[in-house]
Amino acid sequence: MKALIISADHFEDTELLFPFYRLQEEGWEVDIASIAKGKINGKHGYEVSVNRALRDINPNEYDALILPGGKAPATLRKERAAIEIAQDFFRRNKLVAAICHGPQILVTADVLTGRRATCYRSVAEELKESGALYEDSEVVVDGNLVTSRQPSDLPAFMREVVSQLGKASQ
Repeated sequence: MKALIISADHFEDTELLFPFYRLQEEGWEVDIASIAKGKINGKHGYEVSVNRALRDINPNEYDALILPGGKAPATLRKERAAIEIAQDFFRRNKLVAAICHGPQILVTADVLTGRRATCYRSVAEELKESGALYEDSEVVVDGNLVTSRQPSDLPAFMREVVSQLGKASQ
């Protein structure tokens, strides 16, 4: 099984690193994609190696998409490739997991209409305006979509991501 994390500079460090290592712990191969290969830097100083450029991603190669928060989603939502990747995952009903500001990419991709979701409180109005059914909960699961609000929700977020991936691989 293979997962894709999409991020950029100023990501929320724990929201990228926790899923990255947790999925590896489950035996998953995990790629990190951004605008270009190289390194990206988190809000709190962590540097992460990017092994794939967005333009080179074939969504067919992946079983899950992870969208960490921080300020990175505001940059990524301007990247056509990031939006198209998110749309492709939804079209194919593959797992999409977004935390904190991560759902901003999904708002821009216009894939949340009628879907239950949560996000960081400052993004909640934007989520509602996109047609999502906003819930202020530590984790919301709606079919192939898993969302959470903030770093303190990471244990619940990853519990549900791992659970959903287990169901998908059966």
